[in-house]
Amino acid sequence: MAVLERAKAMQAAGRDIVHMEVGEPDFATPEAVVEAGIRALRDGHTHYTPALGLPALRAAIADYYADRHGISVAPARVAVTPGASGGLLLVMAALFNPGEEVLLADPGYPCNRHFARLVEARGVGVPVGPETGFQLTADLVARHWGPATRGVLVANPGNPTGTVIPAAELAAIHAVVREKGGWLIVDEIYHELIYGTAEPSAAGLGDDVIVINSFSKYWLMTGWRLGWLLAPESLMPAIDRLAQNVFLSAPTVAQHAALAALRPETRVILERRKAELRARRDYLVPALQELGFGVPVRPQGAFYVYADVGRFEGDGERFAADLLDRAGVAITPGVDFGRHQAGCHVRFAYTTSAAHIREAVARIRLFLANRQ
Repeated sequence: MAVLERAKAMQAAGRDIVHMEVGEPDFATPEAVVEAGIRALRDGHTHYTPALGLPALRAAIADYYADRHGISVAPARVAVTPGASGGLLLVMAALFNPGEEVLLADPGYPCNRHFARLVEARGVGVPVGPETGFQLTADLVARHWGPATRGVLVANPGNPTGTVIPAAELAAIHAVVREKGGWLIVDEIYHELIYGTAEPSAAGLGDDVIVINSFSKYWLMTGWRLGWLLAPESLMPAIDRLAQNVFLSAPTVAQHAALAALRPETRVILERRKAELRARRDYLVPALQELGFGVPVRPQGAFYVYADVGRFEGDGERFAADLLDRAGVAITPGVDFGRHQAGCHVRFAYTTSAAHIREAVARIRLFLANRQ
């Protein structure tokens, strides 16, 4: 956010900036979804919904798992939340007591450990690297499980790396967590943005797996603030009570709009957008490698490239600041995402147009040439 603030200030002063720092797709919300939201407003749907969400939307999300993944999910296991962040907050509050620990990949999405801290639990970063695709493994979970550990949170695909946990490995992680008597939480907000062979949802591993998802990324509804979680029915009364106290309910208009987001005709549009993102990745990754950035693991999903800048600069934060100031390209330093080798990494988000990405590569090439 500091990079974004600085980049916007430079832009306001007249500088031309290529934004590759924020994980928000540049595409507009599909028109049918927008129209559904407008229609909801005109029809007077401006009041609270039940804390767990509109019954029709909870049923539609359950149908999504049946239609898309072949998994039977009871609507009673679905809670609609204000973004994935709302879901993660509810899950942390429902599962973890003060002083208990949840294992996380380092590097990883920084807010996850902050959600744990908010409920006085502790997010424990487990160092991961290219050898495991920057993801936790069953072996790592078993070796880092301690007396206070109560759960594991993984992201599939991950942020900032865009890497995927293979289905067999995720099942093995689940087996370890189940044996330890803990909870497995799987963040699938980028799951629909896997560009190769589709991976099964973690919801198929069992009713004891908690799955977090969002309408923000694939469904292009970032500002609508809407997500969901799947949890065992035994947890739903606690999640219901927490939701009533923390935010009461997710945005009503967004929930009505999301019903249109899940329709087959909307998916046709979203799949075209996904193809555009894949094309951007397929250009950017080899372009960065040709310039000398280290990208040891090709991102399989999301819209991020986690790159090693050690060949150019030992301090990724300084590299990102210099690149913004001297070349007008905004990227995110690796220190945002953890401690493990974070100082020599940066994240590129290919959430801007192909033309802007090509311009960014040209500017980076000139920037690097002038540093030598």
